[in-house]
Amino acid sequence: MTSTATRTVVGNISLSLDGRSTGPGGDHDMGWVGRHAASDGAVTLLERLMSTSTTALLGRRNYEGFGGYWPTVAGDETADPRFRAFSRWLDAVEKVVVSTTLTEATWQNSRIATDPVALVKELRRQEGGDIWVMSSASVIRALLEADELDQLSIVLCPELVGGGTRFFPDGLPASTWSLTDLRTTDSGAVCLRYDRVRTGG
Repeated sequence: MTSTATRTVVGNISLSLDGRSTGPGGDHDMGWVGRHAASDGAVTLLERLMSTSTTALLGRRNYEGFGGYWPTVAGDETADPRFRAFSRWLDAVEKVVVSTTLTEATWQNSRIATDPVALVKELRRQEGGDIWVMSSASVIRALLEADELDQLSIVLCPELVGGGTRFFPDGLPASTWSLTDLRTTDSGAVCLRYDRVRTGG
C-alpha cells in the first residue's frame, strides 16, 4: 500500500477523446488542446489548483517548455489577467523537475529529482499544500504504477487526434476512483476530478 498521505498529490492532464496526451506529431503536437486550455472553465480549474497547491512537479519537456514561456507572460500587459496571475504563481512556487538528463535547474525556486516516486514520498513527509503534477504524463503514470497519486484532474477535449501517446497504457495496476467534480467548458471540454478510493490497511 501507499504511504499515509499528509498532502494530496494531484495529476492534471489534458486528454483527447481517443485517450491521447499528445498528437501524432510527437511530444510537442498539442495544438488540439489550445482553445480548450484557454476556455473559462479550464482557467477556473487552473485557479482552483493554484489555490491549494504549494509544489509543482514537471517532467523535463514541460519544465523547459513552461520555463521558456510562462515567465514572460507576467509582464505582458496585453495578456489575460488570469494567465498573468498563473504566470506569477508558477514563477514563485516550489518546482521540482523530474529528469535523469538535466544537470541544472535554472528557473527560480526549482530543483531536480530523478525518481518521482521517491520524491513524492519525501514531499508527503513535509508540511505544505497539494502537490500538483502539471501535465507530465510520464510522471503521472509512474505515480499511478506506485499508487502514489491521490487525485486525477482531467480536461477531456472533444477532439479525436488519431494518433500519439496513449495516456493510459496497458499494464497499469487496477485501481478504483470516485468522480468528485464535473464541469463543462464553453469550448465543449469536460473538466473531471477523480479521487483515489483506497480500502483496507
